[in-house]
This record gives sequence, C-alpha cells and structure tokens, in this order.
Amino acid sequence: MASQALTSSHLFLSLFFIALFSICSSLPVPDPELVVEEVLRSTNASRRQLSYLSCGTGNPIDDCWRCDPHWESNRQRLADCAIGFGKNAIGGKEGKIYVVTNSDDDDPVNPKPGTIRHAVIQDEPLWIIFARDMTIKLKEELIMNSYKTLDGRGASVHIANGACITIQYVTNIIIHGLHIHDCKQGGNAYVRDSPGHYGWRTVSDGDGVSIFGGSHVWVDHCTLSSCHDGLIDAIQGSTAITISNNYLTHHDKVMLLGHSDELMADKNMQVTIAFNHFGEGLIQRMPRCRHGYFHVVNNDYTHWEMYAIGGSAAPTINSQGNRFLAPDDRFAKEVTKREDTPDSQWKSWNWRSEGDLMLNGAFFTPSGYGASSSYARASSLSARPSSIVGSITTSAGALSCKKGTRC
Repeated sequence: MASQALTSSHLFLSLFFIALFSICSSLPVPDPELVVEEVLRSTNASRRQLSYLSCGTGNPIDDCWRCDPHWESNRQRLADCAIGFGKNAIGGKEGKIYVVTNSDDDDPVNPKPGTIRHAVIQDEPLWIIFARDMTIKLKEELIMNSYKTLDGRGASVHIANGACITIQYVTNIIIHGLHIHDCKQGGNAYVRDSPGHYGWRTVSDGDGVSIFGGSHVWVDHCTLSSCHDGLIDAIQGSTAITISNNYLTHHDKVMLLGHSDELMADKNMQVTIAFNHFGEGLIQRMPRCRHGYFHVVNNDYTHWEMYAIGGSAAPTINSQGNRFLAPDDRFAKEVTKREDTPDSQWKSWNWRSEGDLMLNGAFFTPSGYGASSSYARASSLSARPSSIVGSITTSAGALSCKKGTRC
C-alpha cells in the first residue's frame, strides 16, 4: 500500500513538471515562485506517505527513492527524483540497462564491449550499472555521449588514478553513486566519443567531472577528492545543472562555475548546489562563480581554509539554509570572496544570504539591491531550515546500497 502511494505521488509530480515545462519551456525558470510552492506541497504530501515506511529524511531527493527496498529492480525511477535546475536531466531513463563487467581501459579508440568507455559512447540512451566492485583507471578522459546514466548503486565503483569524466557538448547526463578521486590530466591522444567518431584530444584539465558546454546534468551522491584541477567544473555555456548530495574533501579549487570573466556564454548558466557536505581538507571555491545564476541551498560547510563561496563578473548568488562552520583562523572567517574586483563594482552584484546558520564567527558579506527578477533566476527549490542541514546531508557521498534492502 505504501509503495503504491509513493508511486502515485511520484507520478503526479512528474506529470506536473512535464506539463509546466511544456507550457513555459521558453523561460529559464517558469514562474519560479509557483514552482517552489508546488514542489513544497508535493514534497510534504510525499513525506506523509513516506512516514509509513519510517525513512523520510526531509531530503526531497532521497525521500523520493531510498525508501524502496526494491530499488535495484526500479533503478530508472531515480531519474524522476532530480530537483533544482537539473531536474529535467533524465539520463538513460528511456534506454536499456548496460552492465559494466570489465574495468579495463586499454584502448580509448576501440573500447571493448563490457567496459565503461564502450557504454558511455553509444548513441542510444543507456542506464549503465556495474557488475561488481571495481576501480577503473582511465587511460584518457571518459567522453560521454548524450542520454547516459552512470549508476554505481550496489557496488563500490572508483574512477581513480587516471583521467576522469568529461561531459562536452552533450545533454541529459546523470552521474550517481561513484567514488571519483585522484584524477590526472589526459590528452595528446586519440579518444572515441561515439561509435562513428574519434578525435585528437589536447591536454585536459584533470577535473573529476568536467562539464563543457553541457546541459541537463545531474551529479548526485558521489564522493570526490584529490583531483589535479577541479572536483566538478562547469564552463563554456553549460547550464541546467544540479550538484547534490555529494561529499567533497581534500582538495584546493573545489568547484569552478564559469570559464572566464570575458566569456559571455556563461551569462545564462543556472546551477543548483544542494545537500552537499563540503568536508575536511578543502581550501576554496565551493563554488567560485562567474556571470550566471547560482542557488546554494542546504549544504553543510564544515571546512575551508580561504573562503567558501566566491566569484567575479557579477554572478547572482542565492545562499539559503546552509550551515557555515568557519575555521579557527581569524583571517578566514568570511564565507564570501569577490575575486580581483574593487568594492565600487561588486557592491552592485546580487549576493544574498537567507536563513544561513553562521558558526564559529562565520559571516557572509551580502551585496546588491535584491532585484527580485535576478533572484528568481537563481531560485530552484524551497530551502529547508538550516537547523536540519546535518540530518539531510548525513548520507552525502556514495551510498552503500544492498540488494533487497532500503538504500
């Protein structure tokens, strides 16, 4: 009965967003206030139904699917649980299940069937899962084709000690449940990006996840650390992105959103950063933003050495319901940093803090005049109270999911 109620509520939510999107698809965020109100009503209804299963957490993504003990046979349901600006990323929902059985990456031009590279370059939608625990050391960047999901649930899957994931000029990508760490630069090599094409790649940045001109991308429940450049970077006109439920540690320049101050293609970028835990060993860029619209909501910041949220080139930053624990260093208490910009310029940028919890002397320096139209474009979901951030981020990072039990 509870499972049936969950499905009905979930179907209603899906139909609502499909209808709303079809009516208002020309707008980056159609009637944001109405969307937020409807999400809140639907989430509360779902939570009431989830109470029968006693696993509702207040995290709307997790409450959408984690109560189901049969998640392993309903994997593609995850695609209906995204929220924020990347909520329409369906990944490989409409495709077949592809099982990765071989951890090798011997030939980036002619990958073997059963490898992760062979899976991600295919033209048709695929929901990619893993037959067992494995560590995959990529010889070159893993260049993904559109409509793909990498779903690590049920196995401990590490993308590590080699090149990592590149989402370049493609759409509808979901990356869920992976350990991504110790990523290196690749390049000066030929790499295949589809069954019918391969090309020469110059030296890559060495990001954990590089989003380059990509759209409708959702990175959820991954554990990321210690990469050559960024852990997750989005540049070159990328947009419609949600970065949620991730556990990020031991890294300097954590997350870059926007290529350069001069690149106006990033002016329409919209990114949701929600329910993540920014943990030990982090220094800066959580995120560092340029030009676009950024909703930073219900994240737990327990470590930084320089600053947490920074930017340049007049981005709009909407910080809501986060918990910021400042370091003991009295010179690093400020959450925010404007990069290489005089006060006379950044004072007009729209940066606000609403309902954030500031601990150990943390403080957020707001700016701008609170233009409602600007913040509407930087609003993507209803923030929960900062007092419950600890409980809704407690499972951040890759989950240990066992078949036949709730994840």
